Amino acid sequence: MSVYGNSKLAGEYFVHSTLYKHFVLRTSAIYGKSPCRAKGGLNFIQLMPKLAKQRGEVRVVDSEFVTPTPTSDLARQIVALSRCESYGLYHATAEGACSWFEFAREIFALTGTKVNLQVAGPNEFPAKVPRPKYSVLENRRLKLLGFNTFRPWQEGLRDYLGVPQSHQVAITR
Repeated sequence: MSVYGNSKLAGEYFVHSTLYKHFVLRTSAIYGKSPCRAKGGLNFIQLMPKLAKQRGEVRVVDSEFVTPTPTSDLARQIVALSRCESYGLYHATAEGACSWFEFAREIFALTGTKVNLQVAGPNEFPAKVPRPKYSVLENRRLKLLGFNTFRPWQEGLRDYLGVPQSHQVAITR
């Protein structure tokens, strides 16, 4: 869809054609403790409560689907995979999927943030580059080989936020 996507694919082909023993991991919607300089130093999880506090209302698209994946879970998966010799291409994301709106809703619920959360229109936040509507990946090969260490995206989010797993929140729209 873009030069960025084409360069990633070209990189995969380059690694595959250059090295027999290689791992290429495709992931989606990663977040972690280190700031993302390209996004002003905040990840989506940090940005949502900040916007809620500043504005009282937050609008998020519900037409793009991802699997939010913590970098700590991705690192754990890389270590597990590095202990095998089943080289090649893998999808490597947390389990499950959600829209960006659903992700924001879960962030607000787990942090107890009071906000008027609204669905944004499909063209309300024009992207600089085209984005796929569905970026969800299935860890099929990891599962077939018995190497999948990923957990549901909700559990990763709870850990990232420091919310105990036993914390249950009723979410309404």
